[in-house]
Amino acid sequence: MPQNDVPVVPDFTALLRSAERSAVHLEMRDSYMADPVFDAWREGRQIDLPDGYGEWDALVEETVARGVILRRARIVSEPVTDYIRWEHSLTGPHNIAAGETVRWLPRRLASDLMLPGNDLWLIDDRLVLFHWFTGDGEWAGHDFNEDPATVKAVAASFEAVWERAIPHEEFAV
Repeated sequence: MPQNDVPVVPDFTALLRSAERSAVHLEMRDSYMADPVFDAWREGRQIDLPDGYGEWDALVEETVARGVILRRARIVSEPVTDYIRWEHSLTGPHNIAAGETVRWLPRRLASDLMLPGNDLWLIDDRLVLFHWFTGDGEWAGHDFNEDPATVKAVAASFEAVWERAIPHEEFAV
């Protein structure tokens, strides 16, 4: 952790721009940090998405245009939380429209899978970025790992999730 105890969020732009073939993202939490856009959605107010959403969409479009396959799998509890319902509502117009392929796996269907303990990104089957969150979903840090055995285990876990997961268009929340 940095000297001032503030976790540093990795530069996702540089991370995705380093991808040559594939980038996969595994998410396993039912909620993440507080987000004013989520609060507005939950309260039924008009949602004005911050610039970060458009920047992410542009980065995904750029990455996919280079021929990189970008997949995201989310393992979720059922019934889904409001946070997951909100994520689902944004996935089509943002993640998928930008070029990601997204699938959802109900947690009950993942019981016999060996899963990493944290959310992660896997880039080109060579580099894993593990994310750590606090119990209430706040960012707590990350760790890059290039150990071949770890990368291989993470890749196998992701593929097992991907095979069982339901395509976004078919997953009802």
